[in-house]
Amino acid sequence: MKTRKPLLASLSLLVLALALPLAAFDAPPNGEYKIGPKDLLEVRVLEINELNVERRVTEAGRIDLPLLGDVEVQGLTASEARERLTSLLTAKYVNRANVSLVVKEYAARPVAVLGAVNKPGSLQVSGKWDLQQAILAAGGLTANAGRKIYVQRAPPLWNVPIYPSDVVNVPTKSAIKVFCLGELKTPGAFEFDPEDRVTLLAVIAKAGGLTDRAARGSIRIKRHNPGGTDVEIKADYKRIVAGKDRDPQLQADDVVVVKESLF
Repeated sequence: MKTRKPLLASLSLLVLALALPLAAFDAPPNGEYKIGPKDLLEVRVLEINELNVERRVTEAGRIDLPLLGDVEVQGLTASEARERLTSLLTAKYVNRANVSLVVKEYAARPVAVLGAVNKPGSLQVSGKWDLQQAILAAGGLTANAGRKIYVQRAPPLWNVPIYPSDVVNVPTKSAIKVFCLGELKTPGAFEFDPEDRVTLLAVIAKAGGLTDRAARGSIRIKRHNPGGTDVEIKADYKRIVAGKDRDPQLQADDVVVVKESLF
């Protein structure tokens, strides 16, 4: 029986990121997470069982707790909210309060997964996620997903942690199109995978090779640069095949022109 490779690891993906120092790797961006509306909080108080509850933050930024009623938590970190509950409890009910407060769902700042995934959109992160979990939750990669994944904020490591408000973008693959004119057996436009190294010999081979009338010593590669200038590259097919000249690498929208030999 064949062993199935991990869904993402088998793709040899490259993760590109807006990098932070590695010291920030285990911490959410911009310091500790600030609680917001719709976040789900888990509260535990050792001395008062009635306060061992889960509460979702209202749109007004409050949670309704037994004994304490509405408590405003929006804009506070988990530790700050815990301190607020501790102060309220010790002021009214107990001399000492051991309070635990954990954000179970970061609904206020969802993770966005965009691009070449089956279910692009926002994800409600629960607990600590990594990149593979986020992509799987978005339905996995589509067949035309590129090999580069962009994570806005995270450090440049594979399967990085995912934090609230992160944006994961999986661009689709854009085929490289090269045009062939003149003395080729099947001239026309040819598409190549962007991960492939597209060279003159590869393009000629895809076009079925040169005709018997082709001027093998003076092939022209016409290219339009992003700056608006046009350049023409000369290539000698015979010298390339013999290993005397380098096989030139082509770019998207290059035009290969093979003229007819005069002899």
